[in-house]
Amino acid sequence: LDWEPESLTPEERAAFARLDLDPEAVSWNRVVDVNDRFLRKVTVGQGPAEKGMTRQTGYDISVASEIMAVLALATGLEDMRERLGAMVVGASRSRKPVTADDLGIGGALTVLMKDAIMPTLMQTLEGTPVLVHAGPFANIAHGNSSIVADQIALKLVGKKGYVVTEAGFGADIGMEKFFNIKCRYSGLRPNCVLLVATVRALKMHGKGPKVTAGRPIPREYTEENLPLVKAGVCNMQKHIENANKFGVPVVVCINRFATDTEEELEEVRKAAMAAGADAAVVGEHHAKGGEGAVAVAEAVAAACKRSREADDKGTGGFRYLYPLDIPIKSKIETIAKEIYGAKAVQYSPEAEEKIKLYTEMGFGSLPICMAKTQYSLSADAEAKGVPVDHVLPIKDIRVAAGAGFIYPLCGTMSTMPGLPTRPAYYDIDVDPDTGKIVGLF
Repeated sequence: LDWEPESLTPEERAAFARLDLDPEAVSWNRVVDVNDRFLRKVTVGQGPAEKGMTRQTGYDISVASEIMAVLALATGLEDMRERLGAMVVGASRSRKPVTADDLGIGGALTVLMKDAIMPTLMQTLEGTPVLVHAGPFANIAHGNSSIVADQIALKLVGKKGYVVTEAGFGADIGMEKFFNIKCRYSGLRPNCVLLVATVRALKMHGKGPKVTAGRPIPREYTEENLPLVKAGVCNMQKHIENANKFGVPVVVCINRFATDTEEELEEVRKAAMAAGADAAVVGEHHAKGGEGAVAVAEAVAAACKRSREADDKGTGGFRYLYPLDIPIKSKIETIAKEIYGAKAVQYSPEAEEKIKLYTEMGFGSLPICMAKTQYSLSADAEAKGVPVDHVLPIKDIRVAAGAGFIYPLCGTMSTMPGLPTRPAYYDIDVDPDTGKIVGLF
């Protein structure tokens, strides 16, 4: 038997290497918890000891890591172990998935994460318990706090208590993924959607002037401007419409700023009710703490009561947006058209190839986790209000088999953010006399 690797035929090499991992098909990126646009695409393996095993890869921000998503979607230690082992790191030359367990690292990964699965118990300034756990951003991951934290909270409050759990960023991404991904894996059913809106944000969606970090906010946002509010409430109404598609009652909390006028707040309230909200209440918790949120809490409690009564009678209406047994493209297009209001979806050649590959690998029945800007219902961050007749571009598609979803990258969305023109570090320093950090806030 000739043991010289160079003398082996391609067939012999494939038989010799059990996994036969294709270097060109490695899909696992490294992660780092800082913004660095120059790490989006890098070349590794250039050292002499790597013997020419160079390849192009990239870095993601830590919150986009599949391990973060696994942490948030696991229902316990055993489930987390199974999910970590099922993570796909690449494909073999015969187009078979290669997983973390194939590499023999699933157990070691679980050891590293075994303490992280326990949520952090904190409290508000008024002593309300808060479980802080996991941080998958909704624009590049599924955007929800952990299932484990929800389970613990529900056990602690009892059958008559209430648990508020976050589905981050816009309702078009965080809420949609909460219903279609998190609820599927947790088995939990929400009783109410609490949709937060602000007069300022709606003015921006009404074509208000651009707000730039570090510059004074334009006066249109600090002075009464009913035309801008009226032009922008359509965005909130679309989110209400989207929430109603899941059969869950919607309460709108209008988060009051000191400069908001009664007329502006009333305009938002009327628009919310006209769009099908169960209730629309002004929240003053920023100024008054818990006392300022009592009316909002009462509206949520009333909506939850009606929802629970309907569930007890068997008339509850919670439903998913799409079934899992339809093709990947059909699921993507359902979200694009029903939630984003797109008229069509456009796939890059790379995305088309990935859809074919993941279907062949057996991942076609996974739910969809869109990576999309939070600033617009479309993939264009500058398109405010409710964009119409837009086409959703899908530039790439990845699989998170351990977390349990497929995630398309929409438009120019990147899983490694870059710093803005004027980063916050310009304002951060240390007071040499006191040793205190200044400029963080």
